[in-house]
Amino acid sequence: MSPDDSFAELICRVRAGDAQAAAELVRQYEPEIRRTIRVRLTDQRLRRVVDSMDICQSILGNFFVRVAAGQFDLNEPEQLIKLLVTMAGNKVRDHARRQRAVRRDHRRVEAGGDPWLAGVADAGPTPSQVVAGRELLEAVRARFSDEARLLADQRAAGRAWSEIAAELGASPEALRKRFARAIDRAAHELGLDDSGHG
Repeated sequence: MSPDDSFAELICRVRAGDAQAAAELVRQYEPEIRRTIRVRLTDQRLRRVVDSMDICQSILGNFFVRVAAGQFDLNEPEQLIKLLVTMAGNKVRDHARRQRAVRRDHRRVEAGGDPWLAGVADAGPTPSQVVAGRELLEAVRARFSDEARLLADQRAAGRAWSEIAAELGASPEALRKRFARAIDRAAHELGLDDSGHG
């Protein structure tokens, strides 16, 4: 089996909710994501309140929901790395922007007086538990319109955007954008995507 075939098989298994495939993906790609986060997490005050592992888990949880819903077309490992690194950069910027937006007093953070700190450590499930938990995907699907549910089903069946678009009489790009907006809305409603996935 070629590397491209094994990658395609891994993504198919992840999309199908295979917990072992999710764990394998985390094992292979988490170090790269955490390295990217640490490189971009240059503000010492921000480092005190957010950890690379917390950001990484948030990114992977978001990724697993979206890949299971069929949002991403990933044909090679480089595409996955580029996507995850982009998500990591966006998440670090989001945290930094949120810190600056409320003009947090770093002395309170140093003294442990900031109630926001209580919510920093992610006590939630690991990314492999998220993908294994079909309830989360069902919660996302429950928030979809009939059209978005149809698109999700078609993508989960492995159909390309061009095939679906030809059948529905629409452009692949228009369908892809409508589907991305549906996933964004559902992720936002579920609190999975605090300010955009990138």
